[in-house]
Amino acid sequence: MALVHRGWSQGRDRLLDIRAGDTVEAIAGKDKGKRGLVVRSIPATQRIVVEGINRLKRHTKSGAAGNIQGGIVDFNAPIAYSNVMLVCNRCDKPTRISRVEQPDGSFPIVCKQCGEIYVRNES
Repeated sequence: MALVHRGWSQGRDRLLDIRAGDTVEAIAGKDKGKRGLVVRSIPATQRIVVEGINRLKRHTKSGAAGNIQGGIVDFNAPIAYSNVMLVCNRCDKPTRISRVEQPDGSFPIVCKQCGEIYVRNES
């Protein structure tokens, strides 16, 4: 019998702890050490799009009807979820996260560096 880890469900995508609006720091790749704001998360492929990290250039041709302008387009490409760490709002350090049960039965995200409950920015 296989053990089912909390957060995983059979036949479904794993829920990501990092969501749009969170600040993350790249820990691997060409942008290692850079910080940025998460634009969106893609749970199906375990990837997230971060503003300012993994920027790519695409050379596009103009459209036949003339409605698409040609040139070089900069865009943020998705980066693997495992290549970034959440930045704590309190201690301002990249941190691993854990979930600790509270008396009311909830499991909020807790910073491993300072031990404080992570509060998401409401934007």
